[in-house]
Amino acid sequence: MKFFKRFLLTIVILLGLTVVILYITDTDYLLKAVRTIYLKGHTTAYLEDYKEFDNQSVANATPQPWPSHSDYNSIQETETLNKINKDMGTIAYVIIKNDSIWFEKYYEGFGEDSKSNSFSMAKSYVSGLMQKAIEQGYIKSLDQPVGDFFPEFSEGKASKITVGDLSSMASGTNWDEAYYSPLSITTRAYFDDNLEKVILGLKVVDEPGLSFKYASGDTQLLAMVIEKATGKKMYDYLSESFWKPLGAENPTLWQVDSEEHDLVKAYCCIASNAKDFARYGKLFKDHGKWNGKQVLDSAFVAKSVMPRFTASPEYGYGWWLIQDYKGKDFFMMRGHLGQYVIVQPEDNVMIVRLGHASEKVEFGGDPFTKDIYTYIDEAYEMMN
Repeated sequence: MKFFKRFLLTIVILLGLTVVILYITDTDYLLKAVRTIYLKGHTTAYLEDYKEFDNQSVANATPQPWPSHSDYNSIQETETLNKINKDMGTIAYVIIKNDSIWFEKYYEGFGEDSKSNSFSMAKSYVSGLMQKAIEQGYIKSLDQPVGDFFPEFSEGKASKITVGDLSSMASGTNWDEAYYSPLSITTRAYFDDNLEKVILGLKVVDEPGLSFKYASGDTQLLAMVIEKATGKKMYDYLSESFWKPLGAENPTLWQVDSEEHDLVKAYCCIASNAKDFARYGKLFKDHGKWNGKQVLDSAFVAKSVMPRFTASPEYGYGWWLIQDYKGKDFFMMRGHLGQYVIVQPEDNVMIVRLGHASEKVEFGGDPFTKDIYTYIDEAYEMMN
């Protein structure tokens, strides 16, 4: 009995010391990571983790349901698509043809209105909100320096960063995009209660505006610029700029760092569904118009879905770009674990896939994972 009491006391002391050390070393965010992710059996963020965090609502207005295509669900999944959907844990697969739902299927108890984490698909929305702020006169242009809004970025190389650099992932900061390392800044940003403090601690180590380097911190800083420029919270600005005008059928949620600081995780974490995510793809497919109304500047839309840098043809301004795949060009919203809204404008086709996993990016190889091509190929196989 004495041994058992000593053992418990030792465990309590060790746990206490661990907590103290985490606070002393400013890594106490790991406590939140353990509580919300690791103790639930996950090694990274997951589709329904929004339930474990603070969120703010993104309101919708009058719903505009997607029409059903005349051939709605007349074709079944191909054998290849069925297999990859099972293997990768797909929860939603939707094909939209000529602005109508041509095929839709949901899995694992998810339905058409079920919420799941957008992850980095949110970056496409933030880029569009930057453009809205420009159109409304809150931000001068893509070339306005970030230092105009945050003096922390007003000296040396940092003074050269523009809002356009943030949208196109060309800031030159020391952000490390590492999802599975508990000590990376990516992990800290996901769990820290004061996200602004994390972002303002970034250092500019490379010349801004010269090359693409994927960095979630760029989008987060861009959102901070938008909030400071407009005086509006990002979740409200998304609601008034896109969620309501595009007729989303459901209100949604956007994760924030904490109730106290109320800053959205702008690089990720909009909880919505496949068909409401698809609306933003349609907006860009239709050159910024919705129901005949110009919601977003068409010149910016065109610029967004073209590469900024010749050396990095896979990225524009907030959008991923697949060029000349089997003679077709695609642009896409893309998120961790395989969240995709894939758009082929000439064919008037969109493919939405949400799920638990994707294939891994091959180091030094194609920036697009093999599953993306499979989702495209099988959609066209079904339509043909």
